[in-house]
Amino acid sequence: MSEHGAGRKPTVFIDGEAGTTGLGIRERLEREGRVALRSIPHESRKDTAVKRTLLEAVDLVVLCLPDAAAKETVALADTLPGGGPRILDASTAHRVDPAWVYGFAELAPSQAAAIARARRVANPGCYPTGAIALIRPLVEAGLLPADHPISINAVSGYSGGGKSMIEAYEAGQAEPFLVYGLGLAHKHLPETQTYAGLTRRPIFIPAVGNFRQGMLVSVPLHLDTLPGTPRVADLESALTAYYEGQDLVRVIPTDGSDRIEPEALNDTDRLELRVYGSDAHRQAVLVARLDNLGKGASGAAVQNIGLMLGLA
Repeated sequence: MSEHGAGRKPTVFIDGEAGTTGLGIRERLEREGRVALRSIPHESRKDTAVKRTLLEAVDLVVLCLPDAAAKETVALADTLPGGGPRILDASTAHRVDPAWVYGFAELAPSQAAAIARARRVANPGCYPTGAIALIRPLVEAGLLPADHPISINAVSGYSGGGKSMIEAYEAGQAEPFLVYGLGLAHKHLPETQTYAGLTRRPIFIPAVGNFRQGMLVSVPLHLDTLPGTPRVADLESALTAYYEGQDLVRVIPTDGSDRIEPEALNDTDRLELRVYGSDAHRQAVLVARLDNLGKGASGAAVQNIGLMLGLA
């Protein structure tokens, strides 16, 4: 395994760089110019010997692969001296593995430092990023019981669905709006429940709209079912206090607005949180807005790469 020293750029290999997330990571890293990127020839991408040689030579590998392939690359890295390079996995394969650090830097005050020290980091999913950011602070503040029945509704741009969905939408052959995951077994549920601090499995209903990128994640709440009968402002205050001093995660006052669109943060790595509601009706809706390709995928990965390589 390579160790970067003073005056030498750390080396990064993106395994699966041709996919949507991989391309986004590569473009961001090339723009920043802080690392040296290494690639595997397309014709050799499934050659274990070639990949092993590359893993031995780089400081960090980013996995933008299906879960099974990601596990294979990790197993290969584990056979190398010292455990091979540091790994950032963008698949869902290791997100709730206790041996891996969850790569949401704003999850807790100590999370960024944990990512910086870790040899194995799991990049978060796009939907969980929004849901966890909204729910966990309220659970920790005692405003939301860990066993509270939670429903999470979300809509994403079609780029979150991968190559085939992108092609279908851009060819005009896809539905204008699609609700899916109605079997209530979406692959993002385990990490959402785990890192939101919930003991009861939430209901998660995702959807895809006919726009390329952008995301809204919303959590409706009946205030009179919560301990201490909080007001809308109490929820906003708890979120604001939790993310005080953070650059990428911000709590935005609604200022009386009753609508929000999903694309305003496209091509940024920001995450905005809002609390809509009515004290008169004792109801609130928590809403997170982000770019599913930014803070929801490639942007979060580059943030974690910076932390892991001491570049942040």
